[in-house]
Amino acid sequence: MAKQFEKLNDIHRKFIERQHIFFTASATKDSRVNISPREAGALRILDDNTIIYMDKTGSGNETSAHLLTDGRLTIMFCSFSGPPMILRLYGTGDSIGWETEEFRELATRLYPDSTPLSARKIVRLKFDLVQTSCGYGVPMFDYQEDRDVLDNWAKGKGRDGIRDYWQEKNLKSMDGLPTGLETGA
Repeated sequence: MAKQFEKLNDIHRKFIERQHIFFTASATKDSRVNISPREAGALRILDDNTIIYMDKTGSGNETSAHLLTDGRLTIMFCSFSGPPMILRLYGTGDSIGWETEEFRELATRLYPDSTPLSARKIVRLKFDLVQTSCGYGVPMFDYQEDRDVLDNWAKGKGRDGIRDYWQEKNLKSMDGLPTGLETGA
């Protein structure tokens, strides 16, 4: 039932555009596997083999640590409404820090007027395998709305408070790996 492709096609792109959530999976040889849900509004398709997403501040920073150490990243989309399908992108990722010119250029060009206060990195995935599968076992859910809790939390903290939070919670992974996050301190 699974089908493999070397790059995204129009069917894949349309499927991705309809999704409200995606999941990232990363690990290193000696770390725990991390799987994180992400809001689909943060995702941008750059070309047939490259996507990025705006990475907001979270309680941890596992994906960045794994990318810095190992680089492997898988992104998965699954349909919770409409025709069933699962789509996975397998490849190598890297993080583009908020303090870099590349971040500013990408944010200005691809996230105009929507770069969140809590943005800490842009994650880029260069993938060489697209795999689809049936998704018959994925339950049906109705989308209601995106949550604004993280954005409200960030507004309450302010830029300095977020950087303090990074210093406390986001510089190392749960396995003690460095995340490469610059706090500006």
